[in-house]
Amino acid sequence: MVKSLKIKVCGMKFTENRNAVEKLPVDLLGYIFYPPSKRYVGENPDTGLFGSGKPKAGVFMDENVFEMLALAKNLNFEYVQLHGKENPKTCKIIRAQGLKVIKAFNLNEAFDFALLKTYEKTVDYFLFDTKTNLPGGSGEKFDWSILEKYEGEIPFFLSGGIQPDDAEKIRGLDHRQLFGIDLNSGFEDEPGVKNIEKLGNFIKEMKAL
Repeated sequence: MVKSLKIKVCGMKFTENRNAVEKLPVDLLGYIFYPPSKRYVGENPDTGLFGSGKPKAGVFMDENVFEMLALAKNLNFEYVQLHGKENPKTCKIIRAQGLKVIKAFNLNEAFDFALLKTYEKTVDYFLFDTKTNLPGGSGEKFDWSILEKYEGEIPFFLSGGIQPDDAEKIRGLDHRQLFGIDLNSGFEDEPGVKNIEKLGNFIKEMKAL
């Protein structure tokens, strides 16, 4: 299967690096507002960091919903991405303000996809990441064959340990709701610093016919 998947690059932390990333054919940039993460934007980030012309997602974990809405409004985010235990009501409140909601779930072989049913009318996308005990992600893959168990109607982003040599394998995934891919630590020189050459080569391969 070959289809055009959306490319999301998450963990933007430095303005100069973000400027370089947004020159690539990426569709969405993610900014992490979770202090334990190595890619946390910081208490007083450079205001220029959020000046991108690309659509932007604020990434949160169990944050107060009104704090999230205030940040999204002040920084002109189009998306709010939720990585904690946020319930459908929280998602609905955010979506009612005109924002698109990406709700992340961490998968392993024991994950029950029936849990997603209650979110189907309150989110725009799911994001499937790797089940881990580490806050902010582990950079490890989950078994992508688990995706075959997902039969819902909400499109999803694939996340979790995607590496520069995974393009061919991703292009071979055959799931009607696979909407995009989320790139992060596998394309970094250090936390928050994306390797532009690796990203560029990977995206070129992903978009090749």
